[in-house]
Amino acid sequence: MSRIDFNNVCKRYAPNAPLTINNANLTIENGEFCVFVGPSGCGKSTLLRMVAGLEDISSGDVSIGGERVNDLPPARRGVAMVFQSYALYPHMTVRENMGFGLKVFGSNAAEIDKKVRAAADILQLTPLLDRLPKALSGGQRQRVAIGRAIVKEPRVFLFDEPLSNLDAALRVQTRLEIAKLHHDIGTASMIYVTHDQVEAMTLADKIVLLRAGEDVQKKGSIAQIGTPMDLYHRPNSLFVAEFIGSPKMNILPATFESASHGSAQIRVAGHRFDVAVNADQLKAGQAATMGLRPEHMRLADSDHSPNSLPARVVHIEKLGEASLLYLEITPDTPTITLKLEGTTGIRTGENIRLQVDAADLHLFDDQGEALTRTVSLPV
Repeated sequence: MSRIDFNNVCKRYAPNAPLTINNANLTIENGEFCVFVGPSGCGKSTLLRMVAGLEDISSGDVSIGGERVNDLPPARRGVAMVFQSYALYPHMTVRENMGFGLKVFGSNAAEIDKKVRAAADILQLTPLLDRLPKALSGGQRQRVAIGRAIVKEPRVFLFDEPLSNLDAALRVQTRLEIAKLHHDIGTASMIYVTHDQVEAMTLADKIVLLRAGEDVQKKGSIAQIGTPMDLYHRPNSLFVAEFIGSPKMNILPATFESASHGSAQIRVAGHRFDVAVNADQLKAGQAATMGLRPEHMRLADSDHSPNSLPARVVHIEKLGEASLLYLEITPDTPTITLKLEGTTGIRTGENIRLQVDAADLHLFDDQGEALTRTVSLPV
């Protein structure tokens, strides 16, 4: 059993210091791939290290397979960790590096060889088994570090930003290999720490988005738990909405006017919008915030199109497969981003009109909490 439970887990590094982790409650099911993501300083690596036994728990409990592990030494927890640095022994071959942990624990040579060969096959390292680390690329070295974890046959795999030292192409390749590893070894749970939301969105069965700063003390460490599509389509707060998505969600100040039949009517920069949310709790004239993703906007057909507003193009980034247009609505509103497919003929300084469907808009109250969307959304 590899289920992991966090029950009211807190971490404080000194008696009078603020909490680094505050009231973390979370369950990671057997065989689930869970990604901890969040801004720098949010405590995602700290939370991971508490599972590994490398950090003490100030209060609360961590359980693995139903067993409380707070006081168990790392070697008895049934976990294997892959670090940001490869930490390979330079004088040992790939074969020796992968089998070293088993050798230390007294496994016989035949068993070590069998497990190393099996892990090498999974990670396509078989032709490299007799090479030294200096003869490997960065991606190959990281695969050796992953292989060293596989041979231990742990209940839980822990990955602490394992791709951050790789270049862009190798990150993609190694990310695919980690996803395949999860598929091939379906019984072990995996916890993966990253600051890269692309890794989080593409790898995770479950994402845990952590807060940083003063909000940790007020609201707790965990901002939202859910599938990647949950956090993308159903962010529960402004913080989550702005963190998930690249380019990030556009945020504009709004004024609530009325609500009817699962829809809210708001005004943004003098223009009326319908938003498919339940806003019965808001009062006319109350401040709110509208969120709209760059990829959900389009060019309006006419000046009279519903849910539309004018904007001026202040900058364009042409990326080949897409173009990002940075737009000014009024001098007093934040610059927003429009994502269009392919190469656009629009030029800097041009005036355009944007349109967005009510079902693609988000609305947040004056406390930054999301109002419930009333449309059917992907899962």
